[in-house]
Amino acid sequence: MYNRLDDIPIYELKKGAVSALFYNHVHHALNSLAEEIRLNIPKLQHIELILQRNAWIIIDSQLNDMPIAAWIDFQTHHRDNLHESVDCQLNLYHMHAHLILDRVLEAMELLLGEKLDEHLSESPTVIPFHKNDD
Repeated sequence: MYNRLDDIPIYELKKGAVSALFYNHVHHALNSLAEEIRLNIPKLQHIELILQRNAWIIIDSQLNDMPIAAWIDFQTHHRDNLHESVDCQLNLYHMHAHLILDRVLEAMELLLGEKLDEHLSESPTVIPFHKNDD
């Protein structure tokens, strides 16, 4: 479990929101795959994304997993819709972190889709029962 967010000073703190599509997809993946998912972000050398229930953290794996940015404090209490964005807090730990946020989220969506497809293909097939018409 990644827990270094309190050890590193925050460069900039913002109110943020993640789209319902991203939030719902991550929530489903965490329920289906594991309590923590670590994704290597293609074309961004040594940048990884750690997904946890309470935080999504972009890290630099070559700098001892130092955080670059993190979405935390998701406002899901009393959430009664699945189509609206989820408010959160966005912590930036690097002055240029904002440059990769969208790219990381788009890569996350594709990578999670692949992982969930693999998981479904490994799951046992459900065979339908046919009713006898006697």
